[in-house]
Amino acid sequence: MHRLILLLATVVLLLPAAGFAQSEERIRDIMFDTIMARTVEALPVGVDQMKYIGNQYITADDSAMMQWATKVVQNDIDFYADFKLIPLDTFFLRVYEITELDILGWERLGAQRLVKLEAEFPGSNIRIYWRLFDVKTNQQISKGQVEYHRNYWREMAHDVSNEIVYWLTGDQGIFRTKIAYIKQLKPGVKEIFLADYDGANERQITKLGSVCLSPTFSRDGKEIIFTSFRDGKADLYKVTVEGGAIAKVASYPGINAAPAVSPDGQKLACVLSKDGDADIYVLEITGRQITRFARPRSIESGPTWSPDGQQIVYSSDRAGQPQLYMADDDGLNEKRLTYRGRYNDSPRYNPKGDRILFVSRDDNGRFNIATVDVRGMEYHMLTNIGTNENPHFAPDGKHVIFTSSRGGGTDLYTMDSGGRNQRKLTATGNVTNPVWGPFPRR
Repeated sequence: MHRLILLLATVVLLLPAAGFAQSEERIRDIMFDTIMARTVEALPVGVDQMKYIGNQYITADDSAMMQWATKVVQNDIDFYADFKLIPLDTFFLRVYEITELDILGWERLGAQRLVKLEAEFPGSNIRIYWRLFDVKTNQQISKGQVEYHRNYWREMAHDVSNEIVYWLTGDQGIFRTKIAYIKQLKPGVKEIFLADYDGANERQITKLGSVCLSPTFSRDGKEIIFTSFRDGKADLYKVTVEGGAIAKVASYPGINAAPAVSPDGQKLACVLSKDGDADIYVLEITGRQITRFARPRSIESGPTWSPDGQQIVYSSDRAGQPQLYMADDDGLNEKRLTYRGRYNDSPRYNPKGDRILFVSRDDNGRFNIATVDVRGMEYHMLTNIGTNENPHFAPDGKHVIFTSSRGGGTDLYTMDSGGRNQRKLTATGNVTNPVWGPFPRR
């Protein structure tokens, strides 16, 4: 949605004074050119096919499981923003008449790091051993193992990938995170669905038979807070991820929408219209009001918290059409962030605290995903095909999920935070409002 569906209004564009606008645009153009010129060198990583190291007979299913687990690790590495997957070149193997690629072979293919995988099947479990090598020196960097019931081979593969990420970057991997989104099942019925980060293991979370919108995870990922028309008006609800128990969070007169949970999990920023205009409010997590960002004769929407919980960024149409503003969590010390683009909405703070993701309408009237830094500078357009909306950062701040119409209908897409590696995640044409869940608690 370009704006919250219930907050539609007719507005008149009020441009800043000409001299000020030209100065601001010039600053942003310079910064835009600078950020576009940057390149991030991805580390080439090879993932060898998993090998069986046991001494007992294994079934065809076990053999297939090793291939599937290898493919999951390869897909994870290929997805990760800092890596470039080096695929195994079967033509190379045929030309050199070899059946198994050694370290030198991987180096010739361009890999700088290599993941070797081995497996055995104790009882009903699968045990996966992984080793990470520096290809140039042929030195082992790290190693480890994971073991679960063989039904959880996919989760094990993601755990291996997360370990690789940690050893190569020092960051926590995202491969065990979840995404939530809205899927339209029929006219007038939109429900919340949950899936792994890569779209696998999809399952329906709500079964309300009404329109659900704007899901957001609780801090621990165990609940999803959202807007629903279950009782005939837009109220805030929460649903447990395990079990699907529903409870109402806020039902003030008028609109209750666009929830955003604070980093400490104790507060909720949202949009309410109970006092007239649609304004930003801060509530206790239980729904009791704390603060109102009162802005006369304007519509505010899309609040998002800074990682330290001290600021809230949101959209306001007080200048004629939506622009991004930042204020302290009590509504004070407000400043405008965006001047480039006549329509900027749906902001989302980077978990690292340095950039803000949002929807921006370009000069051709198309909606794209853009980003600015917390000063409102370094404007960077990330998409340019189709209508692109609903952006959200992954918890590592390196990846983004969003919706796009580029393939017909509306589906989920992912990319890294610089706009590279854009790839389609769903293919049903009826999916919107994605949100990336937090790192799972250990």
